[in-house]
Amino acid sequence: MQKILTLVIFVFGVLAAGPGHAEASATEVTLYKIPQCDCCEEYAAYLRRNGFDVSVRTTTELPAMSRAAGIPDAYHGCHLSQIEGYAVSGHVPVSAITKLLNERPALKAISLPGMPQGSPGMTGVKSAPFTVYGFNDGSPEVYAVE
Repeated sequence: MQKILTLVIFVFGVLAAGPGHAEASATEVTLYKIPQCDCCEEYAAYLRRNGFDVSVRTTTELPAMSRAAGIPDAYHGCHLSQIEGYAVSGHVPVSAITKLLNERPALKAISLPGMPQGSPGMTGVKSAPFTVYGFNDGSPEVYAVE
């Protein structure tokens, strides 16, 4: 009887935790970068330090991949990540990614365009808030200010 009670309590605990909490596995990220970019490796290391399981792949098709993800040319970053069905372009802070994964908005992608100094994976000092944009089928919208 004790074994059954223990099993019932365990199963109830797993169900109460909700989806994705039964295992302590990290969120998988595939990061695509151009061959000569070193800051992309720094960004991948930043994601790893923040609990993501990152695979880095080199490509020469980054602009086309970013356009296919719904990101206009002016908003492309130097790398593109695929995270749980979303595209994440550039040096987006983990807080914006966490917000995206928790809220699950009707967006295809988010981006921190350019390579702002002091952003995750970049050298230098942050001199202004980072504006992260969201994209679906319309115009860019401000998704987060970090």
